Amino acid sequence: MTELLRIENLHAEVNGKPILNGLSLTINAGEVHAIMGPNGAGKSTLGHVLSGRDGYEVTAGSVHFMGQDLLSMDIEERAVAGLFLAFQYPVEIPGVNNAYFLRTAVNAHRRARGEDELDAVSFMRQARTLMKELKMNEALIKRNVNEGFSGGEKKRNEVLQMRMLLPKVAILDETDSGLDIDALRCVADGVNALRSAERSFVVITHYQRLLDYIVPDYVHVLSAGKIVASGDKSMALELEAKGYAWLQEGDEAKAS
Repeated sequence: MTELLRIENLHAEVNGKPILNGLSLTINAGEVHAIMGPNGAGKSTLGHVLSGRDGYEVTAGSVHFMGQDLLSMDIEERAVAGLFLAFQYPVEIPGVNNAYFLRTAVNAHRRARGEDELDAVSFMRQARTLMKELKMNEALIKRNVNEGFSGGEKKRNEVLQMRMLLPKVAILDETDSGLDIDALRCVADGVNALRSAERSFVVITHYQRLLDYIVPDYVHVLSAGKIVASGDKSMALELEAKGYAWLQEGDEAKAS
């Protein structure tokens, strides 16, 4: 198997407060890993650290992405190398046209891969085809990024970006947050359309319901900043039935 992402003994803090405490995880090409856990476990922090967001300080450990030292790369380098983060709460960018924003990003990625840039006509043709698949109103591509979008429209717009950018590893930070069942299915269909032997996903979620639509190969439970249990999709069903307390209690017992 081709290794895409290796995280070893990762420690990170925010404003001096430790959040990740020795997290290790290896992700190979073609795999879907779900990260579950209670509030404050460090799930979103993991996504932000991997993407290079400001304010998150790595204090120990290493991360290698496709053989490169990820932590030495800036945000733009990580993105064009093929790392994508879909936010739990996609931000609005007033004054920045959605089509311009996305075409600029797509062409930056294409240049990094040694491919020809897309002209405006080719870009819009692809975007409209994908928007139709995602059941997005075509008018959204002409508006400012996420400005005035509903929650479902913002999440669909994130998936549109992912479908156009074709990342190697996509991190979905609670993509199901705030979605009704129809929007959830649509977003999941957009993600599943990208599943391949060359691409991997990290799906961060609180709830089992998303994993009915994006079926993971592995489920990991994060507690107090480290992975305390791993299994297959059946683990998500067990968590749905039992909650997280039983795993946390077991971890505390081992520590004592």
